[in-house]
Amino acid sequence: MRSFATRAAFAFGASTLLPAAPVHAELVNATNPATIEAIVESQGWPATIVAKPGDDPYIESNRNDLKFLVLFMNCTDGKNCKTLQYYMGFNDAKDVSLEKLNQWNKDKRFARAYRDNEGDPVLEMDVDLDFAGIPRENVGETFNTWATLMDSFREFIFEK
Repeated sequence: MRSFATRAAFAFGASTLLPAAPVHAELVNATNPATIEAIVESQGWPATIVAKPGDDPYIESNRNDLKFLVLFMNCTDGKNCKTLQYYMGFNDAKDVSLEKLNQWNKDKRFARAYRDNEGDPVLEMDVDLDFAGIPRENVGETFNTWATLMDSFREFIFEK
């Protein structure tokens, strides 16, 4: 009996004293558009990198008939970008009032709405991947948040 109690105490104590093996998450930053493209595609969405000489790259995609862009920002000569911006807009909803867009901004987190230069309501969400980056899973989660916000924004813009 004593032997069992001793072994049980040791086994329990040993398991609580040994640290869990660290998980080395892959860190993702905005320096490689192909990495972000792969994450977008892993969501089941198409992704096309657009890179024009002299401009910062971006990715064109869509989800549930909602077209959006992933803009690479804070770049140096179109490379070594530090942040992303998810962007979408509706060119068929110019009658949305600024008061309505302000209500969105008051009630929602993570993304902001405004009218662009053409008067279209747009939605933007910034993602900071500066320095070493953030875990790949977290980048994927930003796209889950973005998907929810896109759906909510469409409903909000077109509600009667």
